[in-house]
Amino acid sequence: MARILTTHPLHPRASAMLAGAGELIVASALDPGTLAAEAKNADIVIVRAPLPPQLFEGAAKLRAAIRHGAGLDMIPMEAAFAAGVLVANVPAVNARSVAEHVMFAALALLRRFRIVDRDLRAKGWLTGREHANSNSELAGKTIGIVGLGAVGQAVGHIAAHGFDLKVVATTRSMQPAPEKVGFLSIDALVEQSDIIVLCCPLTPETRGLINRERIARMKPNALLINVSRGPVIDDDALIEALRKRRIGGAALDVFATQPLPPNHPYFSFDNVIITPHMAGITEESMMRMGVGAAGEALLVLANKLPVNLRNPEVVDHYRRRFAASL
Repeated sequence: MARILTTHPLHPRASAMLAGAGELIVASALDPGTLAAEAKNADIVIVRAPLPPQLFEGAAKLRAAIRHGAGLDMIPMEAAFAAGVLVANVPAVNARSVAEHVMFAALALLRRFRIVDRDLRAKGWLTGREHANSNSELAGKTIGIVGLGAVGQAVGHIAAHGFDLKVVATTRSMQPAPEKVGFLSIDALVEQSDIIVLCCPLTPETRGLINRERIARMKPNALLINVSRGPVIDDDALIEALRKRRIGGAALDVFATQPLPPNHPYFSFDNVIITPHMAGITEESMMRMGVGAAGEALLVLANKLPVNLRNPEVVDHYRRRFAASL
């Protein structure tokens, strides 16, 4: 019987899909030693936490590491290649959830929700209401999207068609822009945008993309929203800008260190919204991601390649490993 290890519990619909295919086991802990030990006899690993490279060295039966979501930074691709393990993901299925989170965060910053809520509860109705004099509408502003994949396109669609925002974007691949989206360089985008949304993957090129120089180019009231990966922002530069009131505020869902330490400077700012890497997590997206990951696992267990194979260069090695069963 196949053994399927998942780092986190799956949506009930996904668990039901896998019930007849093998034994589904939820990891007892997420530290590297535990994950490596519990994956030793696994055929499939479903991934929502970083996998240690040593997991691939000791898992002789492992056929595939399947990302419960899109980002592949949790899977050490070189280790998977060396071990002849397939890597797949479930792209695009949480894009709507992330895009709605972006709009929620932008509105909360523009309406000063954190400080209004705090003062309303602590100091009363009139004190909370006084902050409304500094609130701002979303309509008519320019939103700049860094990264125009599924999430970036969903943000752009909602922004343009739902809130009457001007949408500009910068992207690695200069494909034809979606309707109502204009392309700009990264420097022009940060200069012209009222709201800057980071939707790009973490790559050597995007690490530290939002640095002191680019923050200095931003409008004094610009808002920065990060739903990509923490290291895309230079934290020291952003904290300095917030302390000097050089920008209007930030909404951060991802961080270079996660969980974010409770004494981190970001928690000290009234104009910073912190969320615990949850922008893409809703009931609907968890169902879609779980079902997608389960579907890929079933294909692999049926001796087929996953639909969203992300390391095709490993296929020959993989087929040699399992020649008797393919």
